[in-house]
Amino acid sequence: MSEPRAEPSPPPPDSYRRARWILTAFLFTFMAARITVFLIVSDRIADIYLRLGGTHIHHLNYGIFLLSGVGAYLLLGHPAERGLRWATVLYGIGLGLTFDEFGLWLHLGGSYWQRASFDAVVVIAAFLGLIVAARHISRIRPQHWLAAMALGVALVVFGFMLADSFRYAHRILYRIQTLEDNARPR
Repeated sequence: MSEPRAEPSPPPPDSYRRARWILTAFLFTFMAARITVFLIVSDRIADIYLRLGGTHIHHLNYGIFLLSGVGAYLLLGHPAERGLRWATVLYGIGLGLTFDEFGLWLHLGGSYWQRASFDAVVVIAAFLGLIVAARHISRIRPQHWLAAMALGVALVVFGFMLADSFRYAHRILYRIQTLEDNARPR
C-alpha cells in the first residue's frame, strides 16, 4: 500500500516578494515602452530606435536577450541574494519588453498598435494581480505604499497616454502604415 502524499509546502516568503518585483518591473517596462513608442511616432521626442543596416531592431529583441541572460545566470551561476534581486528585476524588464510586442512576434509582422486594447487589459489584469499578491494591509510598510503610489501614478500617466494615442491614432494611422510599409524589405 502506498503512503499518502504529503501536502506541498507553501513557497518561501521570498518567492512572493520576488513575484511582486517581477510584476512591478513588468508593468513599469510595459508602460514605459508604450509611452516611448507613442512619443516617437507622434514626433514628440526624437527617434531613438536602434537600426542596424537600415533594419529597425524591435525592443522585443532586447527582452529576449535579457530573459536569456537571466536564465543562464540563474541556471549556471550561484547567485547570492543581491544577484537574485537583480535577476528578478531584469526578468520583469525582459518580460515587459518582450510581451509589449507580442502581436509582432505572434503574427511575425504587422503594426505595433494592433493590440492596444488587449494590452490595456493586460496592464489592468497585472495591476490586479499585484493587489492580490500584496501582503495583508496591516503588514504593508512605508516602502510598499511608496511603490504602490509610484505604480498608481505610472498607471494614470499610461491611461492618459493611451487615451491620447487613440485620439491621435486616427490622424496618423495612414502615416504609421506608410512608414511601416516603407521600412519592410521588398
